[in-house]
Amino acid sequence: MTRKGRLHGIGVGPGDPELLTLKALRLLKAAPVVAYFVAKGKKGNAFGIVEDHLDVEQERLPLVYPVTTEALEPPLSYEAIIAEFYDGAAEVLARHLDAGRDVAVICEGDPFFYGSYMYLHDRLAARYEAEVVPGVCSMLGGAAVLGVPLVYRNQSLSVLSGVLPEDELRRRLVEADAAVIMKLGRNFDKVRRVLGELGLAHRALYVERATMANQRIVPLDEVDPMASPYFSLLVVPGAKWQS
Repeated sequence: MTRKGRLHGIGVGPGDPELLTLKALRLLKAAPVVAYFVAKGKKGNAFGIVEDHLDVEQERLPLVYPVTTEALEPPLSYEAIIAEFYDGAAEVLARHLDAGRDVAVICEGDPFFYGSYMYLHDRLAARYEAEVVPGVCSMLGGAAVLGVPLVYRNQSLSVLSGVLPEDELRRRLVEADAAVIMKLGRNFDKVRRVLGELGLAHRALYVERATMANQRIVPLDEVDPMASPYFSLLVVPGAKWQS
């Protein structure tokens, strides 16, 4: 009987290739199949981080998203389209795993922190041996390049999605000691407005593509919401403690 392959979800960090962990690199180089999520016609940031470490004999397996935005015209349903995509991608990986080939699925940041790998894990981890290698997530990369501690002593950190309705975003920020706001993009104007209303704009720090070669740190009032990329986040650090 053929031994089934192992599934590895490998976090490759937020962009700086030197933030790849030793364990991630070891498992990556040993995997016969390396799968990665990518938009049509793109190479993908995760693949760009690890490309130089791959051997010519390793199979590259791009998993091409059918859509890259949740805002679709009816009767199209983003949820239905993307669920079907993950179902199909999981079965593609399953064929390799059934044939005894280990598969490394690389993921920007951390696989379980807004990572697409988690949807494959949900579909496959009960059928195959699976291991997840944590990676440096974008919010930690962002805090590092901004040079700001996120929380002091017994403060709590809230990780919020910019997609939240305005009233809900306002409520959660009021209750937070410190916050990281992700998924900005077309939600940026709403987020900036709420921060201004709550008197938090002076504490908020914005970074695009943290740790990547084309990283940008921009003052909040100078951010162009029409040009705000997917790889951007806002950090509202906790109030500094005297020690």
